[in-house]
Amino acid sequence: MDSSDLDLAHERFEAAEDLTVGLEEEFSILDPVTLDLVPRYEELRALADADPGLQGAVAGELISSEIEVISGPGRNLADAIARQRERRARLFALVAGQGAVLGATGTHPWADYRKQPIIDTEHYRRVADGLKYVAWRNNTFSLHVHAGCRDIDRAVKVCDRLRPVLPLLLAVSANSPFLDGRDSGLHSARTQSFTKSFPRCGIPDPFGGWDAYRAYVEFLLQTRSIVEFTQVWWSVRPHFSFGTVEVRICDCQATAQESEAMACLILACIAQAMRDVDEGVPFADPAPRLVEENMWRAIRYGLDGLLIDLDRAEEYPARAAIERLAAWTEPVRSELSIELSFPERNGAQRQREMISAGASREEVFAASVAETSRSYSQEVPA
Repeated sequence: MDSSDLDLAHERFEAAEDLTVGLEEEFSILDPVTLDLVPRYEELRALADADPGLQGAVAGELISSEIEVISGPGRNLADAIARQRERRARLFALVAGQGAVLGATGTHPWADYRKQPIIDTEHYRRVADGLKYVAWRNNTFSLHVHAGCRDIDRAVKVCDRLRPVLPLLLAVSANSPFLDGRDSGLHSARTQSFTKSFPRCGIPDPFGGWDAYRAYVEFLLQTRSIVEFTQVWWSVRPHFSFGTVEVRICDCQATAQESEAMACLILACIAQAMRDVDEGVPFADPAPRLVEENMWRAIRYGLDGLLIDLDRAEEYPARAAIERLAAWTEPVRSELSIELSFPERNGAQRQREMISAGASREEVFAASVAETSRSYSQEVPA
């Protein structure tokens, strides 16, 4: 990557269409009896490539016991969800036919990261060689949402406005209480393991526009800190290849219904941030140290805790994050026909309820895998 690639990124955003949507869901590949991680990505990817309904829809994510299904570019949210439903149903059927199952928690409860092979691609060889332990340790599973955004300067400003929103989205999506064979005491151990370890990750600084963001990337290139833009792992970022704003803060979701609800909420937040940028709605970038207070609370307590209204310096119940985001995004949701529907308890809360009742980690994980298999393996009714 060099400066000419940044020129191409600028051109790609100039040609982008607002609010096209792409979804990416990451799953763990499991033995159906023991529910241990099994390194079968390469085998499953080859079979998926031979299926016309899955060609180009399956990708790898660092370790060989992880597989990702992607919608590709949908014309809008409804189109992306419809594409993802069909593709995930085909993937779950393919995996079941090969004697495996897929899990959808942000971390595997007891897997030993030292035993997970890295997939053999140039990109992930580079990641593993450059980061060593930090990469090896990253056995995590997430949900990413892309939204098309015309004009890269506008896209950077949208990312800025989403900074204080990210901890709220994380709290809603929290789904990973276990790590390394023990109860972590957290609601999103994935975020602590990945986001707090990788460089250039988590809540980005506010950049104010493309000039400052480009200068930052050029600094990274000039100092040989990165060789490709995807080594900037911020939890929200302009994606140079697709001309999108990409939100990547969330744990993967235990059920298809929750995954789609999170996609709806994230898309609404991106769309409203775009609207606010376009209309010049006043916005003061909160200091990173203030956003980090909410980030920690989301990691530790998820929806069971309290978040901070940064403008008022007041606490509020984390569950109210859904209502607050719904109220902020109501104008664009009405126009885009986006409905929000979340269960009473998110994935981490359901798991923690079982833990409190005395269930073992194996029983808790088995229950999550079972609800994942029931929901993702079928095309969810509209």
